[in-house]
Amino acid sequence: MKVLGARLRALRAEAGLSGAALAQGAGVGQPTVSKVENGRMVPSSDVLERLARALLLDEATSREVRDLLTAVESASDRAGVAIPPLGLTVDDAVRSAQLVRSFQCVVLPAMLQSAEYARHVFSSAPNATPEAVGSAVAARVERQSVLYEPQRESVFVITEAVLRTWPGTPDLMLAQFDRLLAVESLTTVRLGIVPWRRPVPLMPRHGFTLCDQEAVVIETFDREWVTVDSGELATYEEEFERFKGAAVFGGEARELLLRVMKEFQGLGPAAHS
Repeated sequence: MKVLGARLRALRAEAGLSGAALAQGAGVGQPTVSKVENGRMVPSSDVLERLARALLLDEATSREVRDLLTAVESASDRAGVAIPPLGLTVDDAVRSAQLVRSFQCVVLPAMLQSAEYARHVFSSAPNATPEAVGSAVAARVERQSVLYEPQRESVFVITEAVLRTWPGTPDLMLAQFDRLLAVESLTTVRLGIVPWRRPVPLMPRHGFTLCDQEAVVIETFDREWVTVDSGELATYEEEFERFKGAAVFGGEARELLLRVMKEFQGLGPAAHS
């Protein structure tokens, strides 16, 4: 991954372009160029093609960088691990954005997870090691500080099923509900919940996070993908607005949280024995 990034950085230097100029010419965000060049993000084939066109690469050089991307993806498949490291893509993308909009239908949004909840999430990833999980949890909790920065805005929409899909013990979830209630009260955050009694506007297939109007992070079981394709961004923005329209916010959302929290308080040891 670093070899690909270093090669693209060298080609940009040869072309006499700044990172900002390359980003503008390729129609991607400057953070995307920076992360690709520094080996912190694997570009999609579409993004790589845009960068190649903006750099005016000849066919031989274009083929060279495509082969480097193929090698990175093949190495990932052989190792059986996600690229980038656990949680890095969504957390870094969120940290660089001023407006974050996240929809989740099974797992809580990354920026709302307690440390123990996040530990279960990362431990579920294929081939996760205790060292990788520990590092990922620490990094995720540290990055959540952006929720308190006044110049940022975060809108989270979850289904009620997210609140009822729980790992560990009821005590873990009670601590998680405390965090949700605290975050929901922030002026920089809006938390919406689609109640189970309402039909969803469309069947959700996976969670996703929109970062400004530049990128969307698509989360699957074993990895996170970033796309900057304008057509895909428009599709996900439309889907987010539809889920948001079905959600309750403010007092109604808080009431729903307290009601489900009370159910967890009534669960005994048999619930996780």
